[in-house]
Amino acid sequence: MKTMLITGATSGIGKALAEHAAKSGYRVIACGRNSEVLNELQSQYDIIPCEFDVTNADDCREALCNKEYDIAILNAGTCEYVEIDEFEPAMFRRVFEPNFFGVVNCVDALRATFKEGQQLVIVDSMARLFPFTRTEAYGASKAALHYFTKSLEVDLYDKGVRVQAVSPGFVETPLTEKNDFDMPMKITAQEAAEALLNGIEKKKPTIFFPTGFGLIMRFLHILPTFLQRKLSLSIRNKQ
Repeated sequence: MKTMLITGATSGIGKALAEHAAKSGYRVIACGRNSEVLNELQSQYDIIPCEFDVTNADDCREALCNKEYDIAILNAGTCEYVEIDEFEPAMFRRVFEPNFFGVVNCVDALRATFKEGQQLVIVDSMARLFPFTRTEAYGASKAALHYFTKSLEVDLYDKGVRVQAVSPGFVETPLTEKNDFDMPMKITAQEAAEALLNGIEKKKPTIFFPTGFGLIMRFLHILPTFLQRKLSLSIRNKQ
């Protein structure tokens, strides 16, 4: 039985993945800050709870340095949108702390346990592919995270650790419930969990879901920058 360690496992995609993986025969270590949800996962699915805050480097080391796992999914994150007339540098720090530095903290804590055959899966976002309005903080954090992931893929190659990037589109989660704009091709957290586990098991270097939205976003990403700007302005004006 393979062991899967998941951060951000008390909500959204992470919680759905923990449940789906447990049902699919994995031994699951669910990491998060919500003790009530962790206890619920433990009682319902025999999932191993691990409570800590990814933004605290010392907590990460204490919680993860001795964990045995085959697959680690670093999924914890948050989202806030920029109001350009109320620009707030502190908000960028709030977003980058869990989205980027939280992953860095976890990778640092897991380094001592890296061994050949393991998989390290890092969840960014399709937002990194296009300059959407109001996403200066969230999109930048996910773009930085994707670069970090792909660089790790190179530097962990000789250790035999397979690094995979995950770029979701719109998924029904507590975070996206707060969105005040249309979310095309939105899927459920359960559908996201199924697509994610499928990509992990197939060992895809980069996992996109939903598939159709991923194709559209990758096409937009390769457009000339002046066309990207024009499209983004059009989207902004419709919101």
